[in-house]
Amino acid sequence: MPARVIDGKRIAAEYREQVRQDAAAFTQRTGIVPHLVAVLVGDDPASAVYVRNKERACEQAGFKGTVHRLSAETSQAALLDLVARLNADPGVHGILVQSPLPKQIDPLAILDAVDPLKDVDAFHPENVGLIVQGRPRFLPCTPAGVQQLLIAEGIETAGKHAVVLGRSEIVGKPMALLLMQKGLAADATVTVCHSRTKDLASIVRQADLLIAAIGTAKFVTADMVKPGAVVIDVGINRGESGLVGDVDYGPVSEIASAITPVPGGVGPMTIAMLLRNTLTAARMRVRD
Repeated sequence: MPARVIDGKRIAAEYREQVRQDAAAFTQRTGIVPHLVAVLVGDDPASAVYVRNKERACEQAGFKGTVHRLSAETSQAALLDLVARLNADPGVHGILVQSPLPKQIDPLAILDAVDPLKDVDAFHPENVGLIVQGRPRFLPCTPAGVQQLLIAEGIETAGKHAVVLGRSEIVGKPMALLLMQKGLAADATVTVCHSRTKDLASIVRQADLLIAAIGTAKFVTADMVKPGAVVIDVGINRGESGLVGDVDYGPVSEIASAITPVPGGVGPMTIAMLLRNTLTAARMRVRD
């Protein structure tokens, strides 16, 4: 029996509508409009699309969205100066610096410079530490989006074996942390696999819940998936036929019990969670 398709686009739209309503109530109470600022350095086409999507999402949610577009020749000092000015601006609630950055800029230096109270991507070491301790200020957008998909679909994770394929700072590591915490879409037994994992396929095959975030098109094949497993594909790879995930969708969908498509799965949830984090940041400024 083919897998149930998890419609991330629909779930994200419902979630964003709730954020819009919450933001409208917040603005009515306080007179403050949540304000997200994105910084785009260079002319990477994919980054430009992501930033436009975030800008549009802010408008639809009733937020103020501002984009600073800087040339690819921008120096690290100039970017740090902009971040410092945004940190000091009380009218800015959330700051994100779109990656990748040009080679002359150290991304860690920029991420560390963002005020942790405005770090709506949840990349700052202070915010990562709070996540590790199970008391997050902000939830990392893509992993939190995955959790919301699981909750919306009523997928049980407590006591299940979750395998996270990939150990990136943006998805793999925080995803594992969220799944091992207590609560909804958590309480799982978590294994993290990566490029140095021995006999990787046999470990992935043990997963009740597989999160694929390794960054290689169609890496997960049908023979790597346990029958009845839930498969969440975080990968976005551009191929000749368009966007594809890290999962070989067609064959795997014949084995899994539920699966996310690419596009239209996890991606829309990432922006929804970014909006939620920005609203949270605005609330913290006025202790709403």
